Amino acid sequence: MPHPLVRLYRYSAPHQRQVLSAIACSILNKIFDLAPPVLIGMAVDVVVQRQDSWLAKWGVVPVEQQLGLLVLFSFVIWSLESLFEYLYAWQWRTLAQTLQHELRLDAYGHLQELELSFFEERSTGQLLSVLNDDINQLERFLDHGANEILQVTTTVLAVGGAMAYLSPTVAGLAILPIPVILWGSLRFQRRLAPRYARVREQAGLISARLANNLGGIATIKSFTAEAFEKGRVAEDSDAYRQANRRAIALSSAFVPLIRFAILFAFIAILYVGGMETINGRLDVGTYSFLVFITQRLLWPLTSLGRVLDDYQRAMASTQRVMDLLAIPVQIPSGRQSLPIGQVQGAVQFEGITFAYRDREPSVIDLNLNIPAGQTIAIVGATGSGKSTLVKLLLRFYEPQTGRILLDGIDLRDLKLKDLRQAIGFVSQDVFLFHGSVAENIAYGSFDATQTEIEQAAKLAEAHEFIMDLPQGYDTVVGERGQKLSGGQRQRLAIARAILKDPPILILDEATSAVDNETEAAIQRSLEQITRDRTTLAIAHRLSTIRHADCIYVMDQGRLVEAGHHDELLALDGLYANLWKVQTGERLSDRV
Repeated sequence: MPHPLVRLYRYSAPHQRQVLSAIACSILNKIFDLAPPVLIGMAVDVVVQRQDSWLAKWGVVPVEQQLGLLVLFSFVIWSLESLFEYLYAWQWRTLAQTLQHELRLDAYGHLQELELSFFEERSTGQLLSVLNDDINQLERFLDHGANEILQVTTTVLAVGGAMAYLSPTVAGLAILPIPVILWGSLRFQRRLAPRYARVREQAGLISARLANNLGGIATIKSFTAEAFEKGRVAEDSDAYRQANRRAIALSSAFVPLIRFAILFAFIAILYVGGMETINGRLDVGTYSFLVFITQRLLWPLTSLGRVLDDYQRAMASTQRVMDLLAIPVQIPSGRQSLPIGQVQGAVQFEGITFAYRDREPSVIDLNLNIPAGQTIAIVGATGSGKSTLVKLLLRFYEPQTGRILLDGIDLRDLKLKDLRQAIGFVSQDVFLFHGSVAENIAYGSFDATQTEIEQAAKLAEAHEFIMDLPQGYDTVVGERGQKLSGGQRQRLAIARAILKDPPILILDEATSAVDNETEAAIQRSLEQITRDRTTLAIAHRLSTIRHADCIYVMDQGRLVEAGHHDELLALDGLYANLWKVQTGERLSDRV
């Protein structure tokens, strides 16, 4: 697999011109930043050599003119240094913000295309850590770290070349510690990389713990488990701290070691360069330049430890983000369009067998025909495979064998967007977004008018309770709809499906959280809503589906009975047993 930096460069290809421009500005800024020691050396040369100075050899003989020329050079150089500092800072920072924005959107967009099993195997907190912490870490590196690496490299090459031209002996002494520093840096980098990978892993774990606990705060409070959960957070936080401590212990040792290497080189240059000047083999101005420039050459290397530290953190984060983007989509969209206005709603399950990962099959060799416009109910004991059929129809999962057809077209050939727009889904586990009641009803039908929203709420028997809320349809429901009761949330979900007006309606325990009176009202509405619409109703409460066109009974992944309510009671089989249990005529351990 390519290095994370290579993967990041490939990803940033659309911004290559800005990347190259930022690199150029960083290099030019450093070149002009290195010019003052040259000016100091030239000034010393003018004062000491006067008419025999280096500038005098270029035709500027009067000392006053030489100093005036140096003043002009200083103004131009400082101006250009400031200009390129502004340009590189602006370009790197805007590039960092752009890449951060695009990476987050691409990563989130890619996540939305992944199958449900991916999310079942990973915690939300870990994914949030990648989308937030890791991408922000990369942004911080592009803000500062990339420029610092370029400027350290420019300093070594430019100063080293100039010193080698002026005095090979002094240059050799100045450059002598650089291979040691680079070798040590690479050793540190190799040892730091796994430590920072561990830091990012622990950051994901603690993020997962916090997200999970905040989502389950009501359960924590009800079981008075605050101290227990605080202890678990403390354990994860300490693991994160220890991972950082191990990385810090290594990275902190880098700069002191570099300082000693620089010290020995600087002492050697002071002595050897001084002796060469005394013996007349080196000009005073050149010696002044070499002394000043040596610090400019070697001292930035002390920041190499921090730069490498930021670099390793950024590469660990880049690896996680790029790995996320590289996860293949297991359920790709088909290419065939099916406009919603052309959907009849006939559904066929042909030889479907499906098993969740590492589990026994939930559906076994199932064949089911749902005619267009009919209401079909599926009942059975918990775990019999009812809800799995819904997930397969929505292509949340793919069956291992068999196929599902919509109006005679294999679902795998249809565009996912067209398929799911044709289906209205009301789950027993209702999810409401943090926002107003109206916004939640109109979710998925974003251009709906207020009148249409209210009409859908009336059909779902929700209008009356909505009007009793403090701000009516503008009342904010809270995260996951926590300010509403279970029944109220379920009625909003039904209103949302009604507003979508799909040709196929799926009701998965759609009235499980409402009282008997509300259920009766919703049932009256559903009779109107489901008319001339293909409806698949999953139910435990058999009273809600007794008038379905056909009722199918599932048991351990298989269809075992089918017929109308009265026909199934007459069979005195599994359906009859479920009915008797619910009406209190019989107790059964199968329910």
